[in-house]
Amino acid sequence: MSQRNVIRVSELAIAISLFEVGSTTLFFIGGEAKQDAWLAMLVGALAGLFLLLMHLSIHHQEPHLDLFLLFRRYMGKYVGTFVNLLFVGYFSYESSRNLRDFGEITVMTLLNRTSLWIIMLIVILVVSNSMRYGHIVMFRICVIFFPIMLVSYILISILIPVTGLFHFEFMLPVLESGWKPVLDAALPEIVSFPFGQTILFLVFYPHVRTGKGLNKAVITCYVITALALTFINQLNIFVLGPKIALYSTLPLLETVQLIDLAEVFERMDALFTMLLFLGLGVKMGAFFNGAIIGLEKITGIAYKKWVVPVAILIYGLAFLSPNYTHHIVIGRQLVLNYLFPVFQIVLPLLLFIIILIRKRKKRTNRSASEKT
Repeated sequence: MSQRNVIRVSELAIAISLFEVGSTTLFFIGGEAKQDAWLAMLVGALAGLFLLLMHLSIHHQEPHLDLFLLFRRYMGKYVGTFVNLLFVGYFSYESSRNLRDFGEITVMTLLNRTSLWIIMLIVILVVSNSMRYGHIVMFRICVIFFPIMLVSYILISILIPVTGLFHFEFMLPVLESGWKPVLDAALPEIVSFPFGQTILFLVFYPHVRTGKGLNKAVITCYVITALALTFINQLNIFVLGPKIALYSTLPLLETVQLIDLAEVFERMDALFTMLLFLGLGVKMGAFFNGAIIGLEKITGIAYKKWVVPVAILIYGLAFLSPNYTHHIVIGRQLVLNYLFPVFQIVLPLLLFIIILIRKRKKRTNRSASEKT
C-alpha cells in the first residue's frame, strides 16, 4: 500500500465523528419517546457500540481485508460477490438519501425558486470531482471541516442557554410511560440511524496506519460523538418542547433561529445550514466512496472508471420519492426498521460467526495434526 494512501488514526477518528454527525442533526431522533429522547439516543448508541466492537473484531481477524474481500473470502466467490453487490447498492442508496436531503434543505432554506434537480446535479458534480482522487482526499477534507463544525456546534450549544431559550422542565417527567417507548424508539431505528452506519468503515480500516491505537481512537471518538449528538438532539426538547419538536420539519433549525443575543449573534440559522451542508457532504461522500471501492473489488476495473456510473446511479436513486414527505416516511419508517438492519446487523453478524467457526476449525485441525 502506498504511503500516500495510508490513513492516520487521528484522521480516521475525525472522519467517524463527522460521519456520525452527518445528517443526524437534521432530524429529531427518538421523538416517539418524547422528553425521554435522550434515553432512547443513549440506548441506541450503546447498541451501536456493540456493533462497532464487532466490526473492530472482524477487522482484527483479517486486518488486510476490507468489507468486500472479507465476504468474498468467507462466503465464497458467488455468494460473496452477490452480498458485495448488495452492499454497493446499500451504500449508493444511503448516499442518494443524503443527496436528496441536501437538495431539499437548500430549497427550503436558501433557494426556494431553484429547481431541485439543478441543485442536486451541482452537488453530485462537486462530490464526484472530490471522489475521483480516492478515499485519502475524503479523510483530509474531514480534517479541514472538523474544527469548523466543532466550534460552531459548541457555539450553538452555549448560545441557546445564554439567550434564555433553555427550559429544563420540558425534560420532565423522566420515564413517564416507562421504558417501552424508549426501547421502541431506539431499536432498531436509532441503531440504524446513525450508529449502525459505522459498518461502512470496515471498507477503510485496512488502509489505516497499523498500530495499537486504532481500537482506542475509534471507540473514544464514537462515545464522545454519541454523547454530543444526544445533547444536541435534546436541545430540541429544551427549547421547543416534545410535541412541537416531534412534528417540526427541521426542529434544530427552528431552535437555532430563535437565538438573538445583543444584536451580535443573529441569523444563526445561516451558520447551522452551513453545518448541515458540511455534514451531509461528508456522509454522502463516504458512502459514495464505499460504493466505488466495492465495484472496484468486485470487477477489478479501476476506481476512477466507476466514479461517473456510481454518480449517475446515486443521482437517479435520489428521485425515487416524488416529494420530501414521501422521502422522510420511506426513510424513517421503512428502510430504517426493515432494510438497513440487514446490512448493519444481520450480514456483519453472519460474517463474524463464519469467521469464528472457520478460525476455530483451523485451530482444531492444526492441533490434531501436531498430535499425530
